[in-house]
Amino acid sequence: MSETIGQRPWMTAPETAAVLDALEAAGGPDCARFVGGCVRNTLIGKPVSDIDIATRLTPDAVTAALKAAGLKAVPTGVDHGTVTAVSGGKPYEITTLRRDVATDGRRAVVAFTDDWAEDAQRRDFTLNSLYASRDGSVFDPTGHGCADARAGRIVFVGEAEERVREDYLRILRFFRFFAWYGAGTADAAALEACEALKGDLKTLSAERVSRELLKLLGADDPREAVRLMAASGVLGEVLPAPIDLARFAGLVAIEDDQLFENDPVLRLAALLPDDQVGAVTFAERLRLSNAERDRIAAALAPTPEFKSWMSPREIRRALYRLGAQPFRDRAKLAWARADRSATTPQWRGMIALGEGWTPPAFPLTGEDVIAAGAPKGPMVGQVLREVEDWWVDHDFIDDKLSTIEKLKSVVQGMAF
Repeated sequence: MSETIGQRPWMTAPETAAVLDALEAAGGPDCARFVGGCVRNTLIGKPVSDIDIATRLTPDAVTAALKAAGLKAVPTGVDHGTVTAVSGGKPYEITTLRRDVATDGRRAVVAFTDDWAEDAQRRDFTLNSLYASRDGSVFDPTGHGCADARAGRIVFVGEAEERVREDYLRILRFFRFFAWYGAGTADAAALEACEALKGDLKTLSAERVSRELLKLLGADDPREAVRLMAASGVLGEVLPAPIDLARFAGLVAIEDDQLFENDPVLRLAALLPDDQVGAVTFAERLRLSNAERDRIAAALAPTPEFKSWMSPREIRRALYRLGAQPFRDRAKLAWARADRSATTPQWRGMIALGEGWTPPAFPLTGEDVIAAGAPKGPMVGQVLREVEDWWVDHDFIDDKLSTIEKLKSVVQGMAF
């Protein structure tokens, strides 16, 4: 009996139907099929986010067909056969069937084909080499894609080492797909190929590596995948030593136990050494965004030290000094290293307090300092900082008169 996924809402939606109608008007029935993740995820009961389409039409023909139907066509990768259709505000990546002519581990020269099986042979994993017609019939050219998807087997199409040599990013993609879809023991041939060719990861652009790494770390539970990466030496090719697998595993466990949202950037910080300067250098080398770089650096700051027994007053002080996001990050990383069985309520309470308390605004300004007798200039800032430190140490005393009295005493005690 042939496989079918039936006609799902994402397949029959008007926006999707408009794209397929446009392609079929130009190329006839069965000139286009759904491919890859949307088919795989539907087959195994996971949500579908992106809809990709494979077609016998050339990129020029795809573009003409879309425009004839009044749809927007974006040439996102025409050299490799990809045009993005925009229908009802939704993107659909349409790629012409192709075969590799030449590869160097970073990019490929392709030739277009009209053979579905030939197109499948150049894809990475069997579970991604699945196609489906608009009536839901599934086509599995490798003969293993459906079974591998259901069993959680991440297996390269054909020879594993050959597939990796075509694009070294497939090393990271293997571990990413194992984190998201894998079950049981990882495929031995795939692991062997990844380990043998791991040194070639350095030939890839930093942007490709960082994108793939963050996608991997965004899986619900990437612990086994990351452990395998470390054991094979792949992780050491990407991250600076020493790699903190224990803190990383602890953080994933916390997120799972406490229903926190998966946080790939903080998970990356958990893996890194406690070295702010090194973290910044690493983030810049990997071309992370400025926001990601700064967040990781703040999360790995050495002070203040977080302990489960911090008092509410100490928590408020740290929250005021650090800000909400760095405070939560620092607390979670400290929690990830702690004995969670004994201290979970304390850590959870700390984070809850941090989320529920809004730090007050410091009540004084530079004008107040000058009015108290300090001359204009750098001394104003120095006085403000000293009084603010006193105000914080007194748990943000809600008495402006007392704060002004402290200001006067500080000004009187300084030599101008």
